[in-house]
Parts: sequence; structure tokens; C-alpha cells
Amino acid sequence: MSESKRQIDKERRPGRGAASRETGRFERLRYEDAHDGWEIDEDLPKLCTEVSDERPRSLINYVSSPDIPFDRTINPYRGCEHGCIYCFARPTHAYLGLSPGLDFETRLVARPDAPEVLARELRSKRYRVATLAIGTNTDPYQPLERDRGIMRACLEVLRDHRHPVAIVTKGALIERDIDILSEMAAMGLARVGVSVTTLDADLSRRMEPRVPAPKRRLATIRRLAEAGIETRIMVSPVVPALTDPELEAILAAGAEAGAAAASWIMLRLPLEVAPLWKAWLEEHYPGRAGRVMARLREMHGGEEYSAQWHRRMRGEGQYAQLIAQRFDKAARRLGLDRTLGPLRSDLFRVPARAGDQLSLF
Repeated sequence: MSESKRQIDKERRPGRGAASRETGRFERLRYEDAHDGWEIDEDLPKLCTEVSDERPRSLINYVSSPDIPFDRTINPYRGCEHGCIYCFARPTHAYLGLSPGLDFETRLVARPDAPEVLARELRSKRYRVATLAIGTNTDPYQPLERDRGIMRACLEVLRDHRHPVAIVTKGALIERDIDILSEMAAMGLARVGVSVTTLDADLSRRMEPRVPAPKRRLATIRRLAEAGIETRIMVSPVVPALTDPELEAILAAGAEAGAAAASWIMLRLPLEVAPLWKAWLEEHYPGRAGRVMARLREMHGGEEYSAQWHRRMRGEGQYAQLIAQRFDKAARRLGLDRTLGPLRSDLFRVPARAGDQLSLF
């Protein structure tokens, strides 16, 4: 069955990035929405966000990829309601037996015990401190965080332990936690990266439907910077033949908002992301689909994506080199080519808990 025939009607998926809930790669059977036969004229309901809770036994995930600047992460949530169609984390939902498509953005998993589990792991005598990355898989400041507050509780644990943290987000909700982040930043324990993919509000709404508008994200950079929190503008991902003309303008907007540095990553299409992305292109920008995919194949040896270390983030070839040169030139001109120093690890401590103090009597 073609991807277009598997798509769910637009009326049932307002504000969603993916168009289908194609089964994950580990499932033997494929599931489809269908009428139950009782009310044949009854419309199928709109897709709503569903949340289930998970009680993790461990939270810190250690990674050993040689092309990323951190070795550990945590995720307060699984799945992300932001619905960014290009999200390289979508395939992780297949491990839950769910679709990397619409399930990834509508069937979310919250981890309410995350703060307690994190504190327990940091108290371990075997633990060795290093910067903890949050937001590298799913956004900790997605809409669900407003009600659940799991990310804020995790930040409180990190603050109390004086543990370094680097956060990546598109969510303006991070402004709620400026009180904690500014305190940590003053000690050299926190920095933030804010991703701005495009300055075009209409393109953003289509490509990342439940993310704050570009101007709102730039305002977040400004508020973080004004609070003394070192903030990087991330042009991520750069989409060939769609957002790449905006590269210099995005960097200029970030510099004007007070960003301290900048970075970029090329569009990546691992596993199930590729067919979801191509279906999105055909629905929203059919006239550019061929050019976008041709550029991607050019950068990955004729494939839509290559996971080779040190190449997967930016590709290779003439087009990739051109984007890198444009970025470097603009970043230098705008003062965004700084290499930010490491966060501090020497302040780490395990705070006393109630009942830990020995009685004086």
C-alpha cells in the first residue's frame, strides 16, 4: 500500500506533523483505523493526545557516540507533542510497539518518578560527574510539561547537587525555570540551546506544528540571555532547498536576540523518518520535493541518509561544504563563532537528606 493511501484524513489530525501512524519496524502486524460497522456514516474522531505513566528503574542514559559532545542524557518524557516532522527521535517510539508517525506525537509517556530516580543515581558512590544533556531526544519543554512539571523537578535535583546541565529545546516554557537556570548559570553549571529552524511562521507551523513560533523562540533567547544564561542559537535542522536560504538571517536574528554562540545540523532521515518526511513534502511542498531529496542523496552517497560517524550530522560533498562555509562566515561576522568553555564539574555535592544528620543527643 502506498504512503498516500495510508494517510489519515487532514480533518482528523489538526496540528499534527505526521500524516499516518504506520506501524514500527519491530511489529509483525500493521494496524489501521477503521469503522466498527455499527454507525457507517459516523466520522472517526480527531486524534487527541494520550499520556501514560512509566516508572523507570534508571534514568541516566549513557551514550558513546564519538561525534557528540556529551556522554549521558535523561528524558523526562517519551514522544513529543511538538510534532516536528523531521525529528530524528521518532524511530525510538518503535521500541514501545508504537508508530514513529502520529503515535510519536499523540501517545506520550511521562516519567513522574524521574526526579527521585535521578537523585538516587547521583547519590551512588560509583557515580562520576559530567555534563548531563537534556532535550537531545525529546523536548523536555513540550506542552505536557506545563501540567506535569517533571523537568522542573529534575532541574531542582541537579541544582541541589550542583550538577552541570546542558538543555536543548524549542519550548518557550523554559522561561518558567529561569529562576533555577540563572542560579545554576551563575555558578557555571547550566547553558541552553534554542533551535530555530526557519523565520517563516507558515513554514514553521506546517513543519513543527506545536512549537512556539520563530519570533517567540527568539524572544526566549533574549529572556535567557538577559537572565545571564549562556544560550546558543541552533540552526537545526537545515533543510536543503527549503530553509537553507534563511541560514544567515536566522543567525542574524539570534545574534540580535543575545545568543552567545551558534551551531547547525543538516536534516537527518533515519529509519522511519524518511517515509514520513517524503509524505509530508508531497502534501505541503510537492514542487520542491524532488530538489530536497536530490540534495540529501547527494550528501549521503546516493542514499537518503547515512549514519556514518562524523558525517551523519552534516553530510559531505559540495553542497554540505557550501552550507558549512556560509555558516562559518556568518557566525564570524556576527560574533557567534565562539567556542563555549566546559561547564563546571568540581562543585558537585550530594546534599543531606532529612534523617541523614546524626542526633546530637
